[in-house]
Amino acid sequence: KIGPRKDNLRIIGLPEDHDNRKSLDTILQEIIQENYPDILEQEGKVEIERIHRSPPVLNPQLTTPRNVIAKLKNYQTKEKILQAAKKKSFRYHGTTVRITQDLAASTMKDQKAWNMIFQKARELGLQPRINYPTKLTIFLQGKVGSFNKIEEFQEFVKKRPDLNRKFDTQAQNSRESSKGVKEVRRRRKFQTEKKRRKILCCK
Repeated sequence: KIGPRKDNLRIIGLPEDHDNRKSLDTILQEIIQENYPDILEQEGKVEIERIHRSPPVLNPQLTTPRNVIAKLKNYQTKEKILQAAKKKSFRYHGTTVRITQDLAASTMKDQKAWNMIFQKARELGLQPRINYPTKLTIFLQGKVGSFNKIEEFQEFVKKRPDLNRKFDTQAQNSRESSKGVKEVRRRRKFQTEKKRRKILCCK
């Protein structure tokens, strides 16, 4: 483990081929230099206590790069980087990378669900806001509604048939999309296993 999650940053979308040329410590310094040079001018080099890929072992079947978890020595520096990353997209050598708070898996799952609700609420003109880490606020007919749990929002929507129909459609589309992704992964796994057996037979 790398330490308390509140002290950690999670870097998402950083291609793994960069690791072969530079250390993750150096890469993070370069990301900050490219996107938020002010912090280096103010504080000098960002002090990193530990940094690694998560999970530590690469799964060759995955098509997306593993996340990077970094623990900074200075909590205020971490907060400044997070605030900057919320205001604009960070890039590294032409690739967009996301920098977020390192959250527990359960919280990340909730965030994903909230994000789906957020997108639909925005389409419906409900002016949604997500407050860290997982609280949704919407504006409906001149009133503000705040929800700390997804279950609270679902109960609210059930009482409004017009919204219930629209969010039910979203949920159905989400389930169908999830099934499609699982089917693609299943087929990919089957093809990989088939190739492996063919190679073993030829030896």
